[in-house]
Amino acid sequence: VFGLTAGGAHAEYAVAHERALAAVPEAMSWLEAAAVPEAFITAHDALVTQAATRPGDYVVVHAAGSGVGLAALQVARALGTTPIGTARTAEKLERAKDYGMADGIALGGGVEELAPRVATLTRGHGADVVLDLLGGPYVAASLASLALKGRLILIGTIAGRRAELDLGLALSRRATIRGTVLRPRPLEEKILATRAFAAEVLPLLARGVLRPTVDSVFPLADVGAAHE
Repeated sequence: VFGLTAGGAHAEYAVAHERALAAVPEAMSWLEAAAVPEAFITAHDALVTQAATRPGDYVVVHAAGSGVGLAALQVARALGTTPIGTARTAEKLERAKDYGMADGIALGGGVEELAPRVATLTRGHGADVVLDLLGGPYVAASLASLALKGRLILIGTIAGRRAELDLGLALSRRATIRGTVLRPRPLEEKILATRAFAAEVLPLLARGVLRPTVDSVFPLADVGAAHE
């Protein structure tokens, strides 16, 4: 099985609630399985539960080359949307094309490029959903790239914990800005997120429609080096 714990999962033995677990597909290796829950439960919860993503939406995923980013691109594609990824380098975007990304935006020159590029790629429509794993200056740029009634989902703050927003723009776009995080949620909510993952994502993983990404493999004793 795999799923969510309250922490302390880097161990030979761990305890988790049975409803916060799902069966690993038979064809999936343990190495692949280890790369699934954190990335795919986070991505699916953000796209489906939080953003109510629908077929035909334009979905922008920041940090497209990250674990959650690559999972989100695949889930977005499976939902019938047009996934657009962003990264600081074109190299990361090139790799993300193998995971369902329709178009990529390299932001090495700054986040100011985001809104005009999204407008071009969406033929002036804008992004229906933006998954922001970075925060900081990306928040205002993401708001500027939203379509009418667009949803901005804040997942991470690697680029900064503060942002200055144009509230007039948020009002005129009738935008939804929602923050989400998995770890501090009560057990009941973790169970709901895992059950939704088991029902909607797990069958696609079992059929190979979605696939986990393993960059490197470390022994448990080197977990510190893995995080570095």
